Amino acid sequence: MSVVWIALFVAAIAVLVAAEWPRLERALGREGRKGRERARRKANLKVIRTEDSDSLEEFAASVERDLSRLPTIDKRD
Repeated sequence: MSVVWIALFVAAIAVLVAAEWPRLERALGREGRKGRERARRKANLKVIRTEDSDSLEEFAASVERDLSRLPTIDKRD
């Protein structure tokens, strides 16, 4: 191969990388990493549904109890 063909090949590779850089950056860069981490965290989440009214009442009571324990700021006149 001559030097001209090698230079053309290198130029073609450079043009290809430049054209695909935004897509590669999204997939392999910071956004891609954040998306993969979020998907990994979401895969571990589970929705628990219960039809038991006693547990709903217990939950409501615990929320009210937690809210009553929160510190408050009195408004000044």
